[in-house]
Amino acid sequence: MRRPENLELFPDDSRQTPVDPFYHETRARDSGYRLIAGVDEAGRGPLAGPVVAAAVIIPEGIRFSGVKDSKKMTARSRFERFHTIRGGALTFGIGVVSVSYIEKFNILNASLEAMLRAIQVLDPQPDIILVDGIHAVPTPIKQKCLKKGDQISRSISAASVLAKVYRDWIMASYHNMYPDYGFDKNKGYGTRQHLEALKAHGPSPVHRLTFKPVHRLIIKEVP
Repeated sequence: MRRPENLELFPDDSRQTPVDPFYHETRARDSGYRLIAGVDEAGRGPLAGPVVAAAVIIPEGIRFSGVKDSKKMTARSRFERFHTIRGGALTFGIGVVSVSYIEKFNILNASLEAMLRAIQVLDPQPDIILVDGIHAVPTPIKQKCLKKGDQISRSISAASVLAKVYRDWIMASYHNMYPDYGFDKNKGYGTRQHLEALKAHGPSPVHRLTFKPVHRLIIKEVP
C-alpha cells in the first residue's frame, strides 16, 4: 500500500469555522468527488476500553440538523441522532480496536486502524474521506485531514456521534462485567471515582496498562 496522501484540494479553514457545515463536502464535490465520507474516532483518552471509529457517507441534500461535535451534545441527543444518522446515511461503518492492540501498537496507530476498519466496511466505498485531525489514515483512498474537523464538517460530526454512542454501549457492557469501576458513567475516562476504584481494586482486563495513571499504579504494586 502506498503512503497515505493528505490532499490540499481546497483551502485550510482551521483558523475560521465555515458558516456552512457542508463547506468541505461542497468543495470536494466541486473538485469532482461524489461519494464523500466523514471519519472520526472516540476513545483515545480513556484509561480503559477500546478505541472506536466511524465512517459515514451522507447523501447530498441531507442536512442532519442538530448533529455537531459529539462532545458538545448531551447523551440523549447523541442517542437520538445516532438513529437518525444510521437511518439516513447512504452507508456507514464502525471500526473497533481492542485494548491489546492499543497496548501493542500505541493509541495513535490504534486510532488510525479503527478508522481504516470503519472505512473498509463502507459500501459503496468513498471517492474521498474527510478525516478529523492531522494524521492520514493508511488507505489509498484520497483524503483530507481537518483540524477540529468534528466542529467544521457535518460528515465528520456525524461520524463522531456514531463512534461515541457505539463506544458508550461497549463501556456499558463492560460495566456489567466489572461493576467496581463505574464504566457506565465514566466510560473509562480518568475521573476521581475511577482512579479511586483503580487504587482499591487494581486494573481490570480492559484497562490500558501502558497509560500513565494505570502504569504508575502497577509500579507501586510491585514489591
